[in-house]
Amino acid sequence: MTKPVIIAPSILSADFARLGEEVAAVDKAGADWIHLDVMDGHFVPNITFGPPIVKAVRGASTKVFDCHLMIEPCDPYLEAFAEAGCDIITVHAEATKHLDRSLQAIRALGKKAGVSLNPSTPESVIQYVLDRLDLVLLMTVNPGFGGQAFIPSVIDKVRRVKAMIGDRDILIEIDGGVTPETAPLVVEAGADVLVAGSAIFKGGTPAHYEANMKAIRAAAGAVSKAA
Repeated sequence: MTKPVIIAPSILSADFARLGEEVAAVDKAGADWIHLDVMDGHFVPNITFGPPIVKAVRGASTKVFDCHLMIEPCDPYLEAFAEAGCDIITVHAEATKHLDRSLQAIRALGKKAGVSLNPSTPESVIQYVLDRLDLVLLMTVNPGFGGQAFIPSVIDKVRRVKAMIGDRDILIEIDGGVTPETAPLVVEAGADVLVAGSAIFKGGTPAHYEANMKAIRAAAGAVSKAA
C-alpha cells in the first residue's frame, strides 16, 4: 500500500513578525512536518535564521522539525541545531568536504540524517553514504530564495535516486517550486515528502494555509509513486 505523501510547509514564506503563531497555524492546518530553511549568505545568497530562532518556535508545534542546512561549513553547527529541537538535520553534499563524517555526526546526536543535492549535482555523490541516510532532499530550484520556478529536469533525477535507494528505508524529499501542478510529477517519480513555502502561505490566513495544503495533498494523492 502506498504511503501518504508528507507535506512540510517551509516557514521561509511565513510572516517572521509572528513566526511562532505561523508555525502553530500551519500545524493546525494540517502540516505533517515543519520545514526550516537555514541560509548563511555564504553557501547561498540569502540569510534566514539560526538555532536561537528554531529553539524559540519549537514550542509552537509538536510536529517533526525538518531542518535543511544551506550553510558552509555545516559541521560546527550540527550540535546547536540538534539542541534547538530539530528532529531531522539535512546537510548539502556540496557544503561539506567529508559527507560521511557529517552524517555520522548527525546520527551521533540522536537525530535523523539527510543529504541535499542542488539541481546540477549528480546523484552519484550519495552512492557510498546511502546506509548513513534517512532522507535525500532534491532541490528543484537553485537554493537561496523562495518563490522560484520548478526545474523539470530534476524529475528524472528523482527516479534515479528512487532506484538507487532500492529497499532501504530512506525518504525522498522535494524542495522548490512545489505546487498542485508540480506535486504529482515528483510523487509519480517516487517522492515521499513535499516542501512548499509560497504555495502554502499565500493568502496569509490559517484558512488559506489549510486550503493550499489540501490542494497540494489532493494533487499528490491522485498519482501512484514509481515502483
